Amino acid sequence: MEKLSDYLRISEAADYLGVSPNTLRNWVNAGKVVAIRHPVNDYRLFERKVLDALLKQVETASIKSHKK
Repeated sequence: MEKLSDYLRISEAADYLGVSPNTLRNWVNAGKVVAIRHPVNDYRLFERKVLDALLKQVETASIKSHKK
């Protein structure tokens, strides 16, 4: 694990993505998003650069669908 500041807890990550924490949990369970577990408290943590990549992927898909 790198610096803890590079990671967001589930509520922070959900706000960052604009979804609910339950939606984010479902995405993790479905394998759509990768979460790691905090080594001490076992909370789900989301790497900010992974979330940025997901947002970019969604943006790209949105642009492609508007071009049709």
